[in-house]
Formats: sequence, structure tokens, C-alpha cells
Amino acid sequence: MRIAISSDHGGNNLRREIMQLLDELHISYEDFGPQSADSVDYPDYAKPVSEGIANGEFDKGILICGTGIGMSIAANKVKGIRCALVHDVFSAKATRCHNDSNIIAMGERVIGPGLAREIVQTWLETEFEGGRHTRRIEKIAELEQ
Repeated sequence: MRIAISSDHGGNNLRREIMQLLDELHISYEDFGPQSADSVDYPDYAKPVSEGIANGEFDKGILICGTGIGMSIAANKVKGIRCALVHDVFSAKATRCHNDSNIIAMGERVIGPGLAREIVQTWLETEFEGGRHTRRIEKIAELEQ
């Protein structure tokens, strides 16, 4: 599994925490920054992650900003992306089982690092159920055309 991860300035600390988790889990990732605490525009950091997943360079992505809202909106503008804004473990599992989400977004100002780590690990370990959910994913893809 290859992960793309990014944040804006509001998600820098949580991004570093999640990269540490990925290291602990021996999961390969590419960090798209930013590398400083200077204010940046979240769409600029959602774009390379989303495009990298859409073109098959990465399997999944993790985006973090202050609330996760802006990152999730920006990511979902890219065809083929199913980014879920998640702040609890149940939703992390459900969005993989039912929605086959390929990006997760979280907010550093909303949840703490311990919960974020649990959410990401659950999301990464949960498989898409397929079945009736496949039909629904196909209908979502039709909306993109």
C-alpha cells in the first residue's frame, strides 16, 4: 500500500503524528507538506494527493487541515476521488466498508492525536464490502461525468 499525505498549516502537527503512525505500521507514504508553519491555501495541498490517487500513483490519501472540511471539499472536486471527512472510528470503518473511500480528511482542531491515529489505522485496515455498495459507488461515478 502506498499513501499520499498532506495538510495545510492548520494540520501540520497532526500530519506529523500520522506519518509517525505510518512509519510504525511500515506503510510507505509520500509527504506533500507543507514543511513550515506559514499560512498556505489548502486546495494547493489537496490537489497533488487527489491527483496522485486518481492517476493510480497512490492507493489512498490522508488530508488534514483545521477542520478537514476544506480539504475534503477540494479533494472531491477531482474525478475518481471519494474523500470522507471523518472524526470518529465508526465513520472511518463505514466509509471504507460502504463507500470505498480513497481519501480520508480530518481536522486537527477537531480531534486529538490519539483518536486520529485510531481512525487512520481503522480506515487503512478496513476493506470495501462490495456487493450492493458497488452499485452505489458506480452511481457516484456517473455523477462525475
